[in-house]
Amino acid sequence: MTDCTLFTGAQLTDGSIVDLLVNDSRISWIGPMGQCPTSHSSIISLAGHVVTSSFVEPHAHLDKAFLADRITNPSGDLMGAIRGLEAVRSTITHDDIVDRAMRAVQLMSRNGVTSIRTHADTTISGGLSSVLALLDVKNRCSHFMDLQVAMLLEWPVTGPAGKEHQALARDAISAGIDVVGGCPHLDPDPRGAVEFLLGLATDTGLPLDLHADENMRSDSSDLEHLADIVITENLSHQMNASHCVALSTKSEIDIDRVSEKVAAAGITVTALPQTNLFLQERGVSSNPARAITPIHRLQHAGVVVAAGADNLQDPFNLVGRGDPLEIASLLMVSAHVTAPEALQMISTNAHQAVHGATNSLSVGAPANFVALPAANLRESIAMGPPDRIVVYGGVVLDNQIRNRK
Repeated sequence: MTDCTLFTGAQLTDGSIVDLLVNDSRISWIGPMGQCPTSHSSIISLAGHVVTSSFVEPHAHLDKAFLADRITNPSGDLMGAIRGLEAVRSTITHDDIVDRAMRAVQLMSRNGVTSIRTHADTTISGGLSSVLALLDVKNRCSHFMDLQVAMLLEWPVTGPAGKEHQALARDAISAGIDVVGGCPHLDPDPRGAVEFLLGLATDTGLPLDLHADENMRSDSSDLEHLADIVITENLSHQMNASHCVALSTKSEIDIDRVSEKVAAAGITVTALPQTNLFLQERGVSSNPARAITPIHRLQHAGVVVAAGADNLQDPFNLVGRGDPLEIASLLMVSAHVTAPEALQMISTNAHQAVHGATNSLSVGAPANFVALPAANLRESIAMGPPDRIVVYGGVVLDNQIRNRK
């Protein structure tokens, strides 16, 4: 008998009920119930569950997770959180980061996430402490989570003052980071910072993921400048721009113009509504902006837009449950996306942003999926049901697998 598992009675997001056959960590057959043409060694019922490809967290900060009660941010905004973190950075140890990050990874795993891209602070005061700790976490959780570590390089990276940070970036690359990243909008020369970080990514062959235009200034142009370089130099490289909330402050004509460039450049965009809504527009009482990148206009231009949680219970975002369905629900309310669109942003599109290729619940695809006890997709997003069945590489994850050393 072939060593494979039949998952029966799964309700797909379109409402159809099917069986799925998993063989050698991949989906080998999907079809009507009771009609599997191949023998199987085990059967698992998914009756009463909505089944979708597993979730991807495209933008996390696992080194900061669960620091909300240890760091103060009196101003409540981005710079207040950054200053609060710097004030206590010397007290944060390797083991501290690993313990909190593993807690966050296990929480996300139970919620149906099988892939995470986490940014790691790479600063002069902290050195490579976050990078090395998260690389440790990557190794510890490799049996149930695909984890990428992105360098979040401290600014400035331009001018004479940037030389030390440029050297630190090279050290992080030597240490084994998976992704190049930084914050051009905080650099004295944002355009120069975009150019340096893109050059670093293309020179090393590593993907690029920028914290781009994380402000509400209409003159902020990290995303557009990145797209201009890529188009002008005819580059083909895996690139993602996260946040991009300044784009929402521009006119519709300008938004469409930039969106068309971004689509032509092949840059994915990751929306981070929970943290951006928390940090931006503090103290603005009249007509406050929503601080969410213009998802619909980007999509209309052909841009792949993903969505993530960003920070998890730290001074940048005091809440969060490590659950992509929480983000999907927030997107439906704040950005007026449909339930299928919201699901796509936390699964298929997020996979594209992180891995450079889409994933789907289809024959030949990796058997990474989540079964949600709910009547339909909308209800699953609305209720965020617990007791999910999470499958990674064809294996149903349980506490024993998650806690294996």
